Amino acid sequence: MTYLCLGAAIAAEVIATSALARSESFTRPIPTLITIVFYAAAFWLLSYPLRAMPTGVVYAIWSGAGIVLIALVAWVWFGQKLDFPAIVGLSFIIAGVVIVNVFSKSLTH
Repeated sequence: MTYLCLGAAIAAEVIATSALARSESFTRPIPTLITIVFYAAAFWLLSYPLRAMPTGVVYAIWSGAGIVLIALVAWVWFGQKLDFPAIVGLSFIIAGVVIVNVFSKSLTH
């Protein structure tokens, strides 16, 4: 359940950030509403993993996965290009999230 809520928080944050990019500084009502609702959902969902996992680890997973997913959404749906250094950097972020999840003993209290 902890990872399900964390995954849902990450998905909600990706949706909110994607909508934020389309809100044009909160001048477009629908993307603005989506941004507000999904950021609220993201933080609410994020509160559940924080009960069972250390804050730093939860935030590292949430932000790392969010960064990579936002970059992929921007690339696939919005046509933004990723150059080689961006791909390498995103690969390091993915590696970091995997290392924390697979090898860290911080995940258990």
